[in-house]
Amino acid sequence: MLSALFTVLATALSLLVVDFIPGVDLANFPAALLAAVVIGLVNSTAKPVLSALSLPLNFVSFGLFSLVVNGLCFWLASVLTPGFAVRGLLAFIAGPVILTLVNTFILRYFAERRPALNLNTDAKTEV
Repeated sequence: MLSALFTVLATALSLLVVDFIPGVDLANFPAALLAAVVIGLVNSTAKPVLSALSLPLNFVSFGLFSLVVNGLCFWLASVLTPGFAVRGLLAFIAGPVILTLVNTFILRYFAERRPALNLNTDAKTEV
């Protein structure tokens, strides 16, 4: 439970960084928190379906079509979230890429700082 909360918080902070990209508009931090939850839900429900349907295009494009699938999921999350908007091709393609890079950096940084905060699993370890 704590790891899921920390992941949502890290995604919200990453969205605040992505807000600097022209075409990505984020109203405030509560909108970023809501957008982080919606992005997680879209990535767990719609993205596998879109990835499966676009498999032939992904195969032909040597995996580059996955950038379009990520952009579609990012845009869909912006449609479902008030206070979060994605407009333009740069935001559509670069937004999810930068979001992933910043989110990975934040999660790895804090995982190294606090090894007791086991972010990979929710299982409890015995000492």
